[in-house]
Amino acid sequence: MIQLTPKAAKAVQRFIKFSETPVTGMRVTVSGGGCSGFQYGVKLESAQSADDTVFEVEGIKVLIDPATKPLIDGLTIDFIESMTESGFKFDNPNAKAACGCGKSFSL
Repeated sequence: MIQLTPKAAKAVQRFIKFSETPVTGMRVTVSGGGCSGFQYGVKLESAQSADDTVFEVEGIKVLIDPATKPLIDGLTIDFIESMTESGFKFDNPNAKAACGCGKSFSL
């Protein structure tokens, strides 16, 4: 299971509200890449896949594919907005190491 901080939930709700296409939910993914081996991804989805794990966090439907699920159990997603940066920040208890930007990790 993952958590969204109130700031992250508010940001996602804002993105959904202003989306030009219908949104079913927010997909959280992990793929190879980034400076630490794996990188996080989030995007709005118009449909869910049959094999997705689906649950609701802060009124937002979260979609997770089977390959990503074990890598993000316990993940907390925050949203940072400052003069120097804006975006999602990930805190993953499964990560052995993470890069300075907080967008990639290793196991």
